[in-house]
Amino acid sequence: MPTEKQLETTVFLCQLLSNFYQPIRVFRYDQKLKTLYIQAGRTDEIALIIKEDGNWNFVP
Repeated sequence: MPTEKQLETTVFLCQLLSNFYQPIRVFRYDQKLKTLYIQAGRTDEIALIIKEDGNWNFVP
């Protein structure tokens, strides 16, 4: 299960993407890595990983 910090960050990022009219294409929790993955954008150009501590990074 995602941590409370991950959930808070996820809601913030999803709202931000929505405000910029970017569709969210993939939303997945990886049980092994304990990370959340979001792929978004009209051509899937935005990819984010949210770590257990709530910190996030763009995936290159």
